[in-house]
Amino acid sequence: MNKREIITTSARGIQEDSLPFRLYQKAKRFGIWNPSDIDFSQDQRDWQGMNQDQRTEVLRLISQFQAGEEAVTLDLLPLMMAIAKEGRLEEEMYLTTFLFEEAKHTEFFRLALNALGETGDLSVYHTETYKEIFYELLPRTMDRLLHDQSQEAIAEASTVYNMFVEGVLAETGYFSFYRSLEEANIMPGLLKGVGLLKKDESRHIGYGTFLLQRLICENDSIFDLVAQKMDELTPYAIKLNQEGIAGEQTAFGHTIEDTMHFTMKQLSVRMDILARARGKRIEEIYRMTEKEVGVL
Repeated sequence: MNKREIITTSARGIQEDSLPFRLYQKAKRFGIWNPSDIDFSQDQRDWQGMNQDQRTEVLRLISQFQAGEEAVTLDLLPLMMAIAKEGRLEEEMYLTTFLFEEAKHTEFFRLALNALGETGDLSVYHTETYKEIFYELLPRTMDRLLHDQSQEAIAEASTVYNMFVEGVLAETGYFSFYRSLEEANIMPGLLKGVGLLKKDESRHIGYGTFLLQRLICENDSIFDLVAQKMDELTPYAIKLNQEGIAGEQTAFGHTIEDTMHFTMKQLSVRMDILARARGKRIEEIYRMTEKEVGVL
């Protein structure tokens, strides 16, 4: 074990102007919302007025978010450990809020399901592609960090977790929630929580963007590794969308084309943002603004 070096009592102190520390400050200001404070009474009334197809569609979406939030809560620790071992204090400080928020999101969706009286086994809505991603791929990729803290392993973990699961799949899920429920003017409690959750997740994706840009800046070959991994993940996103809409349109009257277009746009946007790191100095990466990494 290497001898520990304490940095906060050294001349270095805390890098207060670094993006990770600014994300930490922002999480303290805006991330302390309580799922228990959300009122689901109107959602309960709206639920009774929905037809069975609409209920099934919403349940599928909530159940996949519920399991997804549980998964990312369980799977984040190896990344935190890898960052801590490198002595990157400001990043670890931010990651403590990251884990807290994932746990809070897990609680939120469970409270929503309880309020709707949906307390049975909802894993029937977890398709084969969904299981491949959340039951196998995500935990396997994150657990690799327990014995391999190389730049390549960390980059792969952040690509799967931050860029794909959060930056593509979850963003597509938010799009589906708003497109269905906001347009129908129903389930305000669920939408309020999703809106708060989306802001939290924007910080998570922002950190992942920073992390990958830092790695690319330190080692340009990491960009090709990330691009290859995103190419490998793209078919999963396409199949997940196809499995979610069985017929020509959803129960709320939308087609799969809009959802697919949104997903493919997210995949493209993530890589475009990461490409900006090539040729930058490391000081520029640390000084990026929250807006540059998509934080709401």
